[in-house]
Amino acid sequence: MRALLSLLSGALLMLCLLATPLQAAELVNGEEVQELEWDALMPADFTFDNVLGGDDEIGSLEDYDPRAQQKYDQMMEVLQSAPVVKELDGKMVKIPGFVVPLEGDGQTVSRFFLVPYFGACIHVPPPPSNQIVHVHYEPGTQVKNLYDAIWVTGKLTIETTTHELGASGYSLEAFRIEPYQME
Repeated sequence: MRALLSLLSGALLMLCLLATPLQAAELVNGEEVQELEWDALMPADFTFDNVLGGDDEIGSLEDYDPRAQQKYDQMMEVLQSAPVVKELDGKMVKIPGFVVPLEGDGQTVSRFFLVPYFGACIHVPPPPSNQIVHVHYEPGTQVKNLYDAIWVTGKLTIETTTHELGASGYSLEAFRIEPYQME
């Protein structure tokens, strides 16, 4: 009898171990968090060639050629209205990036653009709107160094925000901001 109980408890323990995932899914506000990379914010058929229209002439135009300004204006219009991935609307996500402050006081920032690389939106042209996320974090976050990448976790929505620094195709209501560390 003792051998049978030992065998059954061993089998039960093995069943529990098999049923338990090795790494539990991260939950925020009861929702599973999906970790994103920046290319996930672009539809599969969106390429930067689409932005330039496959136009080889653009590299040969002089800076003050009126056609250069026309091409630049067309490119900016496409960049500011880049297509988004509709399936991400309403998802709880975690995404790394860099802060471009929009609103705050001193070292605390409550609204900012999250961008995939340092200097985006400060240099012209800004990234396409599907590569800029407008983040709101009510308590605000300390920004000690804009060179430092962060992780932002929150509810992602499809919403256009325009600012003199650029236009975003997504908004994110942040629940957590933490220093970036490779996982």
